[in-house]
Amino acid sequence: MAEQMINDWPWRERANLSPFAVALKAGDITWCWRDLQHRIDTLAAGFMAQGVGEGAGVVLRSKNTLDAVLSYLALLQTGARLLPLNPQLPQALCDELLSQLDIAFMLDLAEPGLLLNIPALTLQNACWISSAGWQPQRIATLTLTSGSSGLPKAAAHTVAAHLASAAGVLKVIPFTCNDSWLLSLPLFHVSGQGILWRWLTAGATLVLTEGQPFEVALASCSHASLVPTQLWRLLQGTAMPEKLKDVLLGGAQIPPELTGQAESAGIRCWCGYGLTETASTVTAKRADGRAGVGQALAGKEVKIADQEILIRTDSLASGYWKNGQLSPVADAGGWLHTRDRGEWRDGELLIAGRLDNLFFSGGEGIQPEDIEKVLVSHPQVLQAFVVPVEDEQFGQRPVAVLDAQAGLRYEELNLWLSNKIPRFQWPVAYYPLPVALSQGGIKISRASVRRWIERLA
Repeated sequence: MAEQMINDWPWRERANLSPFAVALKAGDITWCWRDLQHRIDTLAAGFMAQGVGEGAGVVLRSKNTLDAVLSYLALLQTGARLLPLNPQLPQALCDELLSQLDIAFMLDLAEPGLLLNIPALTLQNACWISSAGWQPQRIATLTLTSGSSGLPKAAAHTVAAHLASAAGVLKVIPFTCNDSWLLSLPLFHVSGQGILWRWLTAGATLVLTEGQPFEVALASCSHASLVPTQLWRLLQGTAMPEKLKDVLLGGAQIPPELTGQAESAGIRCWCGYGLTETASTVTAKRADGRAGVGQALAGKEVKIADQEILIRTDSLASGYWKNGQLSPVADAGGWLHTRDRGEWRDGELLIAGRLDNLFFSGGEGIQPEDIEKVLVSHPQVLQAFVVPVEDEQFGQRPVAVLDAQAGLRYEELNLWLSNKIPRFQWPVAYYPLPVALSQGGIKISRASVRRWIERLA
């Protein structure tokens, strides 16, 4: 469908093709595509009346609300260069980041607001209708990387790249105009934006929680993007959502036991691999109990060079934006060097972990992800993070931080691990995952876990 959306903004195309089909549900609100187009048009005009124009850098600081989705689309329609921002980012980090990203305006829909010297936008409706011309190759969004190895970078994507990402996924995962996808991941993360572009490409229905409990909103959805912890909790509930039939998992190690339980409950599970720079998913497959993440989607290429995963894709970022300039994300051949270790196994890509995460203990190389994969296979462990701590005798030793069910006895875990991994990989200590580290995004930063452990020392 993406190929047909080249003459106008996707929501405007949808309003012409199927004006009265349901486009969006948010609590008690249900809008058709014509309603949605009208609200985006008037909101875009309101932003333009406040000075937003083509190429203007705009920060959208928000949670996943109806106003946030409308503003995201309306700001794109003005031709702005839009940066969705995590409301929980520390003030000092925001100051440092935004000073480099040529930001002219901020729309702050979250509380408390940031005290930055940036002109503030408000939500205003204007009667006149105007928008920037449809230029799918123009820079549309800036999305911050995880910043696992330093200050986050701003990956700049065009609308064409977002649509290419959506098209690749929808050739594998069935999602049609009769389906609905829950906006369950934040817009400041590339996976949250991926939900929007799949919705627009398929002409389906987008569902927002908007004041409802997560499980209530999910009950009216056929599709959802979830992290493993969300799916675990859903499966442990009293009743499964009747309409839910497909779940795309990401953000952490995915235990085969989890997907097996979900499939037994009638939910098809999909797993994949992608990065901020690739506008979300690059490989995907139906979960089958094997550790791989499938093959490259349409328009994507994957190869392994010196154990590193390299990607060339039609959804690649145009560059990293900084001080009005784009720096390359790929090499001269168009290959993105991911710094992820990988291999081909049984015809599919296997992710072995980050090259940057490897550390040595008593001369033995330890890849933390190897230990984490085993730990999350424990029936009471939802998430696991293994990081090194300094050790006078061995150089470094592994410790584990766990998101686990109540009643797990940490002192028994190494006995459980004894026939599964070598002794030098056994964690020397276990800690419960602090609530503060699990808030604010789809992925928990390994660097933040390591900093937390270092403060305990």
